[in-house]
Amino acid sequence: MFAPILVAFLAAAAQASDVLEFTDDDFDSRIGDHDLILVEFFAPWCGHCKRLAPEYEAAATRLKGIAPLAKVDCTASTNVCSKYGVSGYPTLKIFRGGEDSGGYDGPRTADGIVSHLKKQAGPASVELNAEAEFEKFVGDRDASVVGFFADGGSSAQGEFLKSASALRESYRFAHTNSEDLLKKHGIDGEGVILFRPSRLSNKFEEDSVKFTETKFTNAKIKKFIQDNIFGFCPHMTDDNKDQLRGKDLLVAYYDVDYEKNPKGSNYWRNRVMKVAKGFLDQGKELNFAVANKNSFSHDISEFGLDASSGELPVVGIRTNKGEKYVMKEEFSRDGKALERFLQDYFDGTLKRYLKSEAIPESNDGPVKVLVAENFDSIVNDDSKDVLIEFYAPWCGHCKSLEPKYKELGEKLSGDPNVVIAKMDAVANDVPSPYEVRGFPTIYFSPAGQKQNPKKYEGGREVSDFISYLKREATNPLTVEEEDKKSKKKKKSEL
Repeated sequence: MFAPILVAFLAAAAQASDVLEFTDDDFDSRIGDHDLILVEFFAPWCGHCKRLAPEYEAAATRLKGIAPLAKVDCTASTNVCSKYGVSGYPTLKIFRGGEDSGGYDGPRTADGIVSHLKKQAGPASVELNAEAEFEKFVGDRDASVVGFFADGGSSAQGEFLKSASALRESYRFAHTNSEDLLKKHGIDGEGVILFRPSRLSNKFEEDSVKFTETKFTNAKIKKFIQDNIFGFCPHMTDDNKDQLRGKDLLVAYYDVDYEKNPKGSNYWRNRVMKVAKGFLDQGKELNFAVANKNSFSHDISEFGLDASSGELPVVGIRTNKGEKYVMKEEFSRDGKALERFLQDYFDGTLKRYLKSEAIPESNDGPVKVLVAENFDSIVNDDSKDVLIEFYAPWCGHCKSLEPKYKELGEKLSGDPNVVIAKMDAVANDVPSPYEVRGFPTIYFSPAGQKQNPKKYEGGREVSDFISYLKREATNPLTVEEEDKKSKKKKKSEL
């Protein structure tokens, strides 16, 4: 009795999805029906795909009528996945008019996907014809770039539209040829103005910035936007974090919430900005931002900070080289604590923060245990060649490698010039210039060339490692052979 009802319910639930499903049979015929569409290429067994699924569904529902979302099961539709070079899951691609427009590199949350696709949908720059349209456009929660042109066919407007097309994924653009709008904003003939969000209005910087170059070129307009879009202390979010990172950046983490508590959010931001402006006016170079402590809990953990209780911001600096500095003094309402922290940073007296396990009391095994605090003394010893495995405790491939790696260490234990080492890259900061994006990651650090480690890409049998080290080692390799060990054992038994 209940079985038919359950089947009907499940069928209805499946039909309720707002994500389109394409296959080998219909992909080519359906993809061209959409001016803009985001397609997820996935595999049912993929853990990352399963985590993305509810966010993708939610985004599809919110984007109905704006831009559709679709998916392709690559275990069932191998031809189309092969055609578009899908080699990992999930792979997300944007298609325009049926053509592959490139990979989607935005956030993989419903909010991030919606924001990203809204910027992709429609024209790169919206045409504004009246004051009401203008006010609504610049009243958005994100910054706005507006081009004012008396002549809609001018080369200046053409260059502006090129900039809009190039930067549409990151920023919002509009243009107008309205005489009234040009007059109201003091534009004589042509101009570009960047409007910052009203919620971020403050007394330390202007709410809008005018393009001051005499010649309008795509390159100059883009540079103007990128130099000014965020102001000197933006609100870092999932959408813009990649544009802010990669520079020397100070972030104050607290209960930033411009939807529910804009006044409280700006209270602490203004205190950060007041101190920051003092240093920037002295010509000091550093970027600043504020961020929600819950959204960026991983960052806070990476700084070894605790923001779980209390309203006071916690503060950390991460340089473009990956070095971290932590403000240990409690944030004060008068800004003096932040001022002292920044002065020490610019004076070069701050000790760099390292997330590190304790240095092992005994480290005499065949595989040396590295932590952030002893990495330099072991790996950067210029007289030694060092092979380093960066691993994660939960990684299955790392567990499979462990006995082989230990055997390698034993075989080379008699070589005074070679060190076999390993590091838990989850519990410890990985220093520059090493890059670890998956586990295990293995590097060879040659003697005398410590700033130029080589990523190991070979096989993972003991013999593979030994062959590699025989080629790469600075000095001839000393390998303890199995037959010698066996003979020693037999002699000891006699």
